Amino acid sequence: MSEARAAAVGRPLVLFPPFLWLALFFLAPFAIVLKISLSEPATAQPPYRPQLPWSLDPERWRAFVEGLGLENYRTLLADDLYWGAGLASLGLAAVSTLLLLAVGYPIALAMARASAAWRPILVALIIVPFWTSLLIRVYAWMAILSPEGFLNRALLALGIVGEPLQILNTNAAVLLGLVYSYLPFMILPLYASLERQDPTLAEAASDLGASPLVTFWTVTFPLSRPGIVAGALLCFIPIVGEFIVPDLLGGSETLMLGRTLWSEFFSNRDWPLASAVAVVMTVLLVGPIVAYRNAEARRLEPRG
Repeated sequence: MSEARAAAVGRPLVLFPPFLWLALFFLAPFAIVLKISLSEPATAQPPYRPQLPWSLDPERWRAFVEGLGLENYRTLLADDLYWGAGLASLGLAAVSTLLLLAVGYPIALAMARASAAWRPILVALIIVPFWTSLLIRVYAWMAILSPEGFLNRALLALGIVGEPLQILNTNAAVLLGLVYSYLPFMILPLYASLERQDPTLAEAASDLGASPLVTFWTVTFPLSRPGIVAGALLCFIPIVGEFIVPDLLGGSETLMLGRTLWSEFFSNRDWPLASAVAVVMTVLLVGPIVAYRNAEARRLEPRG
C-alpha cells in the first residue's frame, strides 16, 4: 500500500474516536436539551410533552413534530427576569475573569521564572488545596466572611472598622468566591505558556536597550496570549453558569443563570423553559469561541 493511500485510509480512523466522543457526550445531550426546550410543561413524568415516539408510526411522528414550538424562547425574550439574569451572569463572569487574570498572571510568571527544581513544588502548591470539595471550601468562605467571621474579627481587632462589615450575601463576596474557586484554571494555562517561552528573546530585547517593563509588554505578554485566551475561556464559560458560589455567598439580589436554571428545574418544575435558557446560554458561549478559533486558524495559515 502506497504512503498516500495509507494516509487516506488512516486519517478517518484517527479522526473517528474524537468525533464519536464529541457526538456522544456533547451533540447527543445538546439535542435532548434542545428537544425539551421546544416542548411544553406537563404534570407528568417526565414533566414535559410531547415525548419522543419510539415507533415507526408516521401519525405519531407527525403529532410529535406538531407538538413542538418556540413558545419558551418567546417567553425568554419577553421576560426581563431572564434578560437580567443573563446580563448579570455575563457581567460577573467578565469581571471575575479580569480579576483572575490580574491575580493569576504574576503568580504564573513567578512560577515560570523559578528554578527547575522549584517548579513542580509550586505547581503542587496551586493544585493540592483544590483537591478539597468545592462545597466545603465555599462553606469555609461563608464562615470567614460572615459578620461574626474571622475577617470581621480581624478588622475589629486592628481598629480598621468600628462595627462588622456586611460582606457575605453581596456581589463582592461572589466575586471573591469565584476568583478563589477558578484561580488554578487561570494559573495553569498561563504557566504552561510562559514556561515554554525562549528566555533568549527577553535577553535580546534587554541587550537592545529595552527596559524590563518594555520587554514584558513587547515580548513576554504577546507570546503568552495563547495561555491568556485558554485561561480566560476555562474560567469565563463555567462562571457564566455557576450555581454554588452565587447561591451560598450571594444575596437574594445576586441573580445568575445558574440559580435561574436551578429554580426552573427544581422549584417550578418547568423543564422546557429551563432547557431553553440552557440552549441560549450554550449558543451565546460557543459562537464566539468558534469564531475565535477560525480567526486564529486563518491567522496561522502560511501566506503564499
